[in-house]
Amino acid sequence: MTADRKKEAREKFLLGGIVVKAGLSKVDRAFLLGGLIELARVIAGSAEHRRLRDIGREAFKASSLDPSSPRVEENAGWR
Repeated sequence: MTADRKKEAREKFLLGGIVVKAGLSKVDRAFLLGGLIELARVIAGSAEHRRLRDIGREAFKASSLDPSSPRVEENAGWR
């Protein structure tokens, strides 16, 4: 596996972990994608963006939102 493919695979793994941490691993995929598309429309730096980012930061600090989900570490490159 090339370095680029390894990096891409790791990123996908970590993003999947975020879905699990949020308790969304069993939701309808169309619902999940729709929610992500809506999130992509939030203007960076807006009050809503800051509010959602703060919620996410607190979730990373918490041991878990779902007791059965693994802890997902924040990747600074995602900001």
